[in-house]
Amino acid sequence: MLLAIDIGNTNIVFGVHNGETWSHHWRVQTVRKRMPDEYAVLFRDFLSEAGLTLRDIDRSVLSSVVPPLTRGIAEMVASRTGHAPVVVSAALDLGIRIVTDQPERVGSDLIANAVAGYQRARGNCIVVDFGTATTFTAVAEPGELRGVAIAAGLNTTADALVGHTAQLPQIELIPPPSVIGRNTIHAMQAGLVLGHLAMVEGLVTRFKRELGTARVIATGGLSSVLGPHTDCFDEIEPWLTLDGLRLIALRNS
Repeated sequence: MLLAIDIGNTNIVFGVHNGETWSHHWRVQTVRKRMPDEYAVLFRDFLSEAGLTLRDIDRSVLSSVVPPLTRGIAEMVASRTGHAPVVVSAALDLGIRIVTDQPERVGSDLIANAVAGYQRARGNCIVVDFGTATTFTAVAEPGELRGVAIAAGLNTTADALVGHTAQLPQIELIPPPSVIGRNTIHAMQAGLVLGHLAMVEGLVTRFKRELGTARVIATGGLSSVLGPHTDCFDEIEPWLTLDGLRLIALRNS
């Protein structure tokens, strides 16, 4: 059993791969002040519901963009499984090259997205990840992570709008019935949700001008909500990052 963990700024996503498929995966809130032993209890409880324990895990891989949690969770996994996880970085054997100005500064989640995206596309690809930030990762033949665009995520933008206005409420982040909102809720959904999609479509178009033909894959927590409302994606795979971690683990076991 492989345990893959992706520590993001908003959520921690983790899953168990049985050698053939992802048998289980979960998404929980990232709490930076939570101690490693608290995360151990959390992981134990989720695995227990699936009929597993941490001792059933024979390999693990970890991606993190939250430095205060990286070492503690890595050590927790090592102590409770009996082996240290592969911690993703640009220094590993990735199966692709990172050709940015500073490869060591590329986020490990973006690396995982690039590895999984290229493996699926077998050629040029763009991975759009809807998370705390909405990121666009470009991979080109012959397997080169060329670069990334980073924008504020939809939830981040919505929180900023509501937090800086006196009368705008929190809303459900779904497309409205019309782009021309006839009430406050629909007006906000038009600007936030459809506006975010317009930004995504515009950046994907600009990426393709530089890359040429490319397969576009959407991932992240909001990909299933937003993906069906645009035709710019060739594939929607909410758990793509975990699959990238799995591929990296296989190369670095």
